Amino acid sequence: MSTREVVRGYHDARFRGDVAAAAALLAEEFSFRSPFISSADRTGHLAGLEGFLQVVTGVELISELYGESEATLVYDVHTATPAGTQRTAEHFRLQDGKITTIMLIFDAAPWQPMAAVIS
Repeated sequence: MSTREVVRGYHDARFRGDVAAAAALLAEEFSFRSPFISSADRTGHLAGLEGFLQVVTGVELISELYGESEATLVYDVHTATPAGTQRTAEHFRLQDGKITTIMLIFDAAPWQPMAAVIS
């Protein structure tokens, strides 16, 4: 599969809540990093997906950039939270047709009050 097929497959599966399909596109050796959490494995990374999707009301893809072994997606996540719409950038690195790293970039400030309540 092409970089685009893998990354979009993962993105689409994740936002429809299909953990198995999303996990199938992640490499055995995988890492994730965001302003709030990091994970060194795909199981840990996808563990909180169901809870997150409960507050997501929509996703609007703004830009897709693809290289041979990396990609960047920019999108808005619309939520039913005080954070409202979250502009997000996500950078992917791939090896052998699987995603090896994801770096999620967003302004965490609107989420700080909710993070304090949740933890």
